[in-house]
Amino acid sequence: MVPVKLLILGAQNTGKTALCVRFITKRFIGEYDHKKEVTYRCSRVVDQEAVDLEILDIACKESSLDSSIHWADGFLLLYSITQRCSFQEVPRLKKLIDQTKQSLVVPTVLVANKADLEIGREVTTEEGQRMAKDLRCGFRELSVAEAVLAVEAAVLQLIRLVLDQQHPLPDRRSYMLSVRHALTRKLTRSKTMQW
Repeated sequence: MVPVKLLILGAQNTGKTALCVRFITKRFIGEYDHKKEVTYRCSRVVDQEAVDLEILDIACKESSLDSSIHWADGFLLLYSITQRCSFQEVPRLKKLIDQTKQSLVVPTVLVANKADLEIGREVTTEEGQRMAKDLRCGFRELSVAEAVLAVEAAVLQLIRLVLDQQHPLPDRRSYMLSVRHALTRKLTRSKTMQW
């Protein structure tokens, strides 16, 4: 089994715990104790690979954030479409992740929650997509309350990003090597040609 550790981050009342519970149990529960740090564990098969999954849901205390970020392999960044302030918090969290991980690519999926509350929308889908592109991460807009399949798709997308980083697929590696060799040959030929 491949161990995968995910950290879910976002402002309060964005649905972080609800998303975790929905993914693990398929049930939606509306109210939670926001002061607790909880690690959810389960096993899943993702693309014929057995995954031992841990999802850490923390109360965003700055003191414990660094160690939690170091611990995690991938990140779900959550905001509520009905709370612009939760959307504005995302770039700061992503910057903190990038600084702590000090890696070129950090598996991250931006999740816009509460899509069922269209009447109270403060953040457009396009704004979310633009931010995800700017922050170099995946994007999903969903309703944890209404769409168990969308929640599952978001978490599985992140697991796949983590697995790709942990052991890149051989065909991707060989493709990249063939591109590299082709470019090297082309550069070598262009250097030897007289202009």
